[in-house]
Amino acid sequence: MYLSQARRADAAGTPRSGLGPGARVLTGNVLALGLVSLLTDVSAEMVTAVMPLYLVFQLQFSPMQFGVLDGFYTGATAVLRLVGGHVADRFRRNKAVAGVGYAMSAVCKLGFLLAGRSLPLLGLVIGLDRAGKGLRTAPRDAMISLSVPPEAQGRAFGVHRAMDTAGALAGPFAAAGVVALVGAAYDAVFIVSCCVAVVGVLALVLFVREPDAPAADPRPARAAGKTLLREAAALLADRPFRRVLVATLPLSLATISDAFLYLLLQRRLDIDTGWLPLLPAGVAAAFLLAAVPFGRLADRVGRWVVVTGGYAALLACYLLVLLPPAPATLAAVLVLRGLSYAATDGVVSALVGPLLPPERRATGLAVVQTGQALGAATASWLFGLLWTEAGPLPAVQTMAVALGAAVVVAVPLLRKAGG
Repeated sequence: MYLSQARRADAAGTPRSGLGPGARVLTGNVLALGLVSLLTDVSAEMVTAVMPLYLVFQLQFSPMQFGVLDGFYTGATAVLRLVGGHVADRFRRNKAVAGVGYAMSAVCKLGFLLAGRSLPLLGLVIGLDRAGKGLRTAPRDAMISLSVPPEAQGRAFGVHRAMDTAGALAGPFAAAGVVALVGAAYDAVFIVSCCVAVVGVLALVLFVREPDAPAADPRPARAAGKTLLREAAALLADRPFRRVLVATLPLSLATISDAFLYLLLQRRLDIDTGWLPLLPAGVAAAFLLAAVPFGRLADRVGRWVVVTGGYAALLACYLLVLLPPAPATLAAVLVLRGLSYAATDGVVSALVGPLLPPERRATGLAVVQTGQALGAATASWLFGLLWTEAGPLPAVQTMAVALGAAVVVAVPLLRKAGG
C-alpha cells in the first residue's frame, strides 16, 4: 500500500524530501557523495587492478580458486546490503551506516598485508572489505535518491556514477604508478589504497548531510518494529518492485566478472601482464563519458529501456571475446563493458527508487542490490568451474547464451514495472 502511495506522489510531482520539482540535480549532497565515491573508488580499483596479477601470477592460484575468491569478493556484500538498508531506514541514519561501511573497507586494505598466501585469510579480508561495501551502498543510494526530485533520479545517479567512475579510472593508473616505482611489491599498493580510502571517509564526515526526513510518515506506528525479513517480504508484495527484482536476478547470474574478463583478454590477445592493471581504465573511461548522458536519456525515454540496452551491450561484449583475436577487439570489449555499466549501474537504482516510499528506500534498494550481488557471486563460481572443466571459450559461450535468455525474460518485466 505504501509503495503505491509513493508512486502516486511521484506521478503528481509531489516533493518528498523538501525538494520541489524544479530543484537542482547537482545538490550539495549529490556532489559530496560523488566526491566520497571518487576517493573510495580510487582506493578500491587500485586493489582490483592488481588482484588478478597478485592471485594468478604471483600466488599461482588456479582459475577455480580465483573464481572462488572473485565470487566471494562480489557476493560478500549481499547480506550486509540488507542489514545496512534496514538499519538506515529504521533509525533514519543513512549517513552513519554508510560511514561505518566506508571505514570498514578502508581498514581492510591493510588486511591484505597480513593475509599472505593463505586462501582462507584472503577470503576473510575480502569478505570484510566487501561487507563494508554492502553496508554503505544502499544508504548512500538512498541519500542520493532522497536529495533530488523523482523526475531527476536518472540524472542525479548519472552525476554520482560519473564521479564514482572518475575514481575508478584513476585507480588503475595509481596502482600502475606504484608498481612502476617499487616493482611487484603489492604491499605498497595496499598501503596507498588504505590512505586514499581514509581521506574518503573524512570527506563523508565533513561534507555529506543526512537528507531531511519525509514531511509525513504514512506507516502505522507498529511498522517501525518490523524485522528485516518481514520488511523485505512486505516490499516483495508490491508487484512493480517484485518485477524489477525478478528481472535483475537472472541478468546478474549471467554476468562474467570484470576480473575474469581481463584474464580472458590477456590470454586471448597475449597482452603483457604489465599492462593488465590498465585494462580497467578503459572500462572506466567509457563509463565516465556515458554515465551522465545515459542518466539523462533514462529520464526521457524510460529507465527500463536504458537498462535492457546496457545488458544488450554486455552480450555484444561477450560475442566479441569469442571472435578471432585482434587489437580492435580489445578496445571494443572495454568500451562496451563501460557502456553497459553506464546504462545499468545507477539507472537500476534510479528505476527502483521512485517505486519506494522514502522511509523504505534504503531497504528496498538493498533488496535489489542483494539479489544482484548473490547472482554475480554465483556467476563467478560457475564461470570459474566452467573454465576449469571445459576451457575459457566454452565458458564464455555458455554465459552468452544465458545472458541472451535473461534479457528476453527481463524486457517485459522491466517495461511493466515502469520507470
